[in-house]
Amino acid sequence: MSTQHQVILSLGSNQGDRLKNIQSAIDFIHRKVGTVIKISKLYETPALGFQGDAFYNCALLIHSLSDGETILKKILDIEQQLGRVRSEKPGYESRPIDIDLIAFNEEIINSKNLQVPHPAMQERMFVLLPMRDLNLDWRHPILQKHLPEILKASEDKSHCKLIQSLDLPLSKISLEQLNYIAIEGNIGAGKTTLTTKIAEDFNAKTVLERFADNPFLPKFYEDQARYAFPLEMSFLADRYQQIADDLAQFDLFKDFIIADYHIFKSLIFAKVTLTEDEYRLYRKLFEIIYKEMPKPDLYIYLYQNTPRLLENIRLRGRAYEQEIPAEYLDKINRGYLDYIKSQTDLNVLVIDVSDRDFVKNQSDYIFILEEIQRALPA
Repeated sequence: MSTQHQVILSLGSNQGDRLKNIQSAIDFIHRKVGTVIKISKLYETPALGFQGDAFYNCALLIHSLSDGETILKKILDIEQQLGRVRSEKPGYESRPIDIDLIAFNEEIINSKNLQVPHPAMQERMFVLLPMRDLNLDWRHPILQKHLPEILKASEDKSHCKLIQSLDLPLSKISLEQLNYIAIEGNIGAGKTTLTTKIAEDFNAKTVLERFADNPFLPKFYEDQARYAFPLEMSFLADRYQQIADDLAQFDLFKDFIIADYHIFKSLIFAKVTLTEDEYRLYRKLFEIIYKEMPKPDLYIYLYQNTPRLLENIRLRGRAYEQEIPAEYLDKINRGYLDYIKSQTDLNVLVIDVSDRDFVKNQSDYIFILEEIQRALPA
């Protein structure tokens, strides 16, 4: 589970339908590179360093799990798709689209292909002025100055004419009408990563399961028959305590909360792991607790087939998970799907992510957001 990088991009166009070029680039970036979190206003600025038509310029803040080199490659691909042909001749020239990687967090990158922060950013009003619109607490890691200081010291006095506001792609996903989302999935489905990513993009509060603190979990994978009941009771007590504690910090009528589990998962796992007598006792205790728990406005189940789950588990490398049998994962999947079928008062959305990778592929993440949007009331 990685925190996303905050990346600043500068966009420009002075050839063809400038507005359409900028809007197309924003859409491509949002779907292929990273989630567009903020967009500056659109400015018209004179060509700098060559004779040419005036540019339309803007700046974006995006969230991305990719590294700087990967982002650079993707934005060069987008430039090419939008008709930019790079000339071998020295100097600047007109182009339908220009996308520059200005900043990557507050890091310094100095590789053969990429220099970050952009070495000329402090000399370009068409970069600085749109960046100011983003209202970021960003400090230039080389100059050790914040943007207002850089802007004030810039020797570029070019006139930048305000044209219009630009639409944020994320505004089409109206999660603000929800207060509480629970994202569930089998072991290795990526629910915690997705929960964290959505929370960062939509400025939500998170409730994340503290599974790693459970002392019975490694023992359970070694001897399931002996440790199943204490494991499930321990999980139930911890989930109840955590949800009660964490949700008490928030206002369920005002805050936007995303959890990477719903307490009903306790019953699903217990049914798979416990004997019949143990399960009957466990269910009685569970039902007393479940009545006290707030229910999510939307319950999302990330379905992944078992071969993909096993591959994810192998890749994340937790030693105590490596011997989980496929049959156990099959039973958990069936348990979730049976539970979902039985629910009449819960707003449930099942998303099949077996053939998707929302960590590596931004388009798969956008697909999930759009599926959530479709599940919301009109």
